[in-house]
Parts: sequence; structure tokens; C-alpha cells
Amino acid sequence: MIMEDEKKWELRLYVAGETEKSIKALVNLKKYCEEHLKGQYRIEVIDLLEKPQLAEGDQILAIPTLVRKVPEPIRKIIGDLSNEEKVLVGLDITPVNT
Repeated sequence: MIMEDEKKWELRLYVAGETEKSIKALVNLKKYCEEHLKGQYRIEVIDLLEKPQLAEGDQILAIPTLVRKVPEPIRKIIGDLSNEEKVLVGLDITPVNT
């Protein structure tokens, strides 16, 4: 049974191969999710070198691009996600006080 106030986050990271930027974006994303969304998120990595047709659905124009599918509205962040504050604001995540 899922509690009503428990948010589930569905995040999709679009990359093109295992470039330095793509790897950095995934490492940063995992770190932020573990810190601020522990147990409440799912990350799907889509490699556009393997499945280029998937870029059209989310209108991906640059890579790496992070797309927040759930909760709505859909939000996008382009880049390696190295600026934690920008990522949290962009995804509308309330930081966990440490």
C-alpha cells in the first residue's frame, strides 16, 4: 500500500554513449536522489546511440538531458548536473536538511 503523501519520482536521463559528461550526469543524479529522494525514485537511462527514436517523445535537443516524468509537470535539465542547487530547483525537490 502506497501512502498518499509519498511521492514517487520517475526520472529519465538521455545520454549518447558513455561519454565523460553522460557518466558525470548519472553519478550526480544518483547522488542527489540518494540524498533527497531516498527510496522514492526510479532512474531510467536512455542511450540515444542505441535507441535514437526515443529522443522525439520527450523532444530531446541536447544531451545529456534529464527529464522528470513524475510528478507532473514534466521538467527538463540539460547538462552534466554538476550544480546541485540548480538541479534541485529545476526538479522542484525540497532539499533534505543535513
